[in-house]
Amino acid sequence: MPTLPADMVVPVFMGGASARIDADVVAKFKAGDEVIARNLNPAGHTRLPRYLRGKRGTIHKVHGVFGLPDTMAHGGSETPQNVYSVRFTARELWGDDASARDSLYVDMWDDYLDSA
Repeated sequence: MPTLPADMVVPVFMGGASARIDADVVAKFKAGDEVIARNLNPAGHTRLPRYLRGKRGTIHKVHGVFGLPDTMAHGGSETPQNVYSVRFTARELWGDDASARDSLYVDMWDDYLDSA
């Protein structure tokens, strides 16, 4: 992935930009599918929060195809994958003392998820 030139940082940051990739990658999941966040423990970078690993959630929305930051952080390829908004209940994450009304939505890549 090419480096963003210094003179473009402020315009991109202020004007917004999409990291969406125009690649034909079939989504593994659809809205409503139940998933489990994989229990990965990579030696390097990951955007998979430790507190989500092994937890059950529900696909809320499919965002489309984006590069996997885990590989790009180490100078690797974009590794195009679908990204999903996944809903986790507060009780799934923090136990029965958590509010039954609260949920957390987290954007997650294909490599982070398994079918429930």
